[in-house]
Amino acid sequence: MELKDLVGEKMFSGIDFNTERLANDDEFEAEDCECVNFILDGITYTAIEDPEDGYRSMMKELKQGLGNIKNTFKPVRVLARMKEDNNYDCNEILQLINLKNGKTVFEVGTGNTWDYYPFWVATFFPENLTE
Repeated sequence: MELKDLVGEKMFSGIDFNTERLANDDEFEAEDCECVNFILDGITYTAIEDPEDGYRSMMKELKQGLGNIKNTFKPVRVLARMKEDNNYDCNEILQLINLKNGKTVFEVGTGNTWDYYPFWVATFFPENLTE
């Protein structure tokens, strides 16, 4: 599953952040990865960080149906869209925009994808949930 599969009008109703110890690509070692669980249209999705090394990080994968979310709220109508690239970096970031006030409530993915130093993005703006 990819972030672009989530694009469109959605109902956003929950989010939790946690750190999990997950096997890395060589399967011999585990590493701490930030995970964010979020609910869109009643379906839970989990975005998992790939910490890569001390300088780079990125989104490793997006899964459906994982995680038990404790931080739930009344559903908010959002537009899920991919963040536009700019003169400085290319992005693979899903943004949730509150349709009542036009403000970003959540972003997740990888910023600066075509550079030597990509970075993991998982930012929640709870103050933008209200009108």
